[in-house]
Amino acid sequence: MSFEVKHIEKYIDHTYLKPDAGTKEIEKLCREARECGFFSVCVNGFWVPYCVEQLRGAESKVAAVVGFPLGAMSSKAKALEAELAAKQGAAEIDMVLPVGLLLEGRYDEVRSDIRDVVEAVLGQAIVKVILETGYLNADQKRTGCKLSEEAGAHFVKTSTGFGPGGATVEDIELMRSSVSQSVGVKASGGVRDHDTAVRMIVAGANRLGTSSGVAIVTGGGAAQAGSY
Repeated sequence: MSFEVKHIEKYIDHTYLKPDAGTKEIEKLCREARECGFFSVCVNGFWVPYCVEQLRGAESKVAAVVGFPLGAMSSKAKALEAELAAKQGAAEIDMVLPVGLLLEGRYDEVRSDIRDVVEAVLGQAIVKVILETGYLNADQKRTGCKLSEEAGAHFVKTSTGFGPGGATVEDIELMRSSVSQSVGVKASGGVRDHDTAVRMIVAGANRLGTSSGVAIVTGGGAAQAGSY
């Protein structure tokens, strides 16, 4: 692709969400974020205090996932998880909406679930809502975006990276057209090289969730298969 994106590193949430993550992997994630100037690191909640300390003085922020990766726990549990992460220094919360309820058309409950998290971190952190698009048809994706905006979320996001499918240009275009310009769109799941990253940004993504951030900014090899 001939189109280039200036400062593509500033679109990247450098991500490590595998269950076997240890200090070595998270330290490396933070070091790479510092060196490359990524917008943030995105980690499970346990690692928030460690990342805050590792990134002290750096521009990179800390994002924490909530209700991850299924989104099927109680709204109260999600809100408490988000509140704790924000108190520990997370500037962004990436929450998974209850996709089963969305599929059943229980829209008021989905909206309330998102709103509970938004209100739990109001004034402390922004909230991105993961739709898990691989389970949804086009109308359900539009509805998920609409409910997220109505609930006060700041971003809508494609995937956890652990469910079916991942980010596609078509989904990013659909999601971008389904929310107002004040709401961001995040592409996540399968964004592993520079050309794919650029295609997502051109389609309307404001942020990229990926474990291949270094490869994207340097043109090197992507992270191993199965990564976020």
